[in-house]
Amino acid sequence: MDPRIPDLNTVRMAVDLACRAPSVHNSQPWQWTYSDGRLDLFSDRSRLLESADPSARQLVLSCGAALHHLQVAATALKWSTEIDRLPMGEHSNHLASIRFSHGARPASHDFDLVAAIRRRHSDRRPFAPPSADTGFPAPLHEMLRPGTRVTVLDQGARTVLGAATELTAAVRRYDSAYQTEIHWWTGHTVDTVGIPPEALATAEQSAHVEIGRRFPPGTRTSADTPGADRSTVVLVSTEADGRADWLRAGEALSAVLLEATAVRLATCPLTHVTEFGRSREMIRTLLPDDGCPQALVRIGTTAPEDRPKPTPRLPTDSVLTVTARRPVR
Repeated sequence: MDPRIPDLNTVRMAVDLACRAPSVHNSQPWQWTYSDGRLDLFSDRSRLLESADPSARQLVLSCGAALHHLQVAATALKWSTEIDRLPMGEHSNHLASIRFSHGARPASHDFDLVAAIRRRHSDRRPFAPPSADTGFPAPLHEMLRPGTRVTVLDQGARTVLGAATELTAAVRRYDSAYQTEIHWWTGHTVDTVGIPPEALATAEQSAHVEIGRRFPPGTRTSADTPGADRSTVVLVSTEADGRADWLRAGEALSAVLLEATAVRLATCPLTHVTEFGRSREMIRTLLPDDGCPQALVRIGTTAPEDRPKPTPRLPTDSVLTVTARRPVR
């Protein structure tokens, strides 16, 4: 065994944690290959949501979130990562090459973030505002990736968010391809992909979240009678709008989600209002400077409850390919 590179069990653990990342409709559009100490991340276009995401922007965002999850996992396993993003250029499905070096010294917060990977889930119910004693949002610069911005929106922004949501819902209402797609990916009982009914809010709960995507009604219960959603909304944006920017935005999205989860806050990523040009332009007006909106996150608190069953995931061996090391001559 070469001590300079992680063994296969370590890589499997890191990839398994990476694959707990959020993805649009839990489509899990990633593939990994490992050989000679190098791990490569590819997008899987067979899992592209052609109606919701024809440009594959959200697919790459999802892979970016998985890439950040992998970095968090590797650090906790005492491996540093050096990442070459888009090594084959903007138009390739090869999104990143990761090299490892031993000797990372994780701090206690790194282990908090790994625990957050296992606890995090998208909660689509209405939230109470974040408690002041959580310390969130943490300093935003800690969540940034080059070319990205994380903006905490004030309550005045909800009028724009609500209008953008209504515009999106109106356009989608009679889009049969979109409706077929969202009903396939949500509310069913497939064991490995999609969003099961118990992870979806009920119709009553959804009615109180005026800025959420219009999913089919689910069966997620709550200890409290739903009130108006009072979440804090965070907007992840980028300076430009290419595949490299989408990948970095996914990494920043993951950072926001894990930091919030680490202090026991509930989270729900939102991308529906950035799927259309008109609604995306409405969201752009909320940025302090010009930029490209990529994703939003609702953050808040909910009534204490039993931890929900994790949403399904593909088996690690189905998304990780290991090739034999080349012999040394």
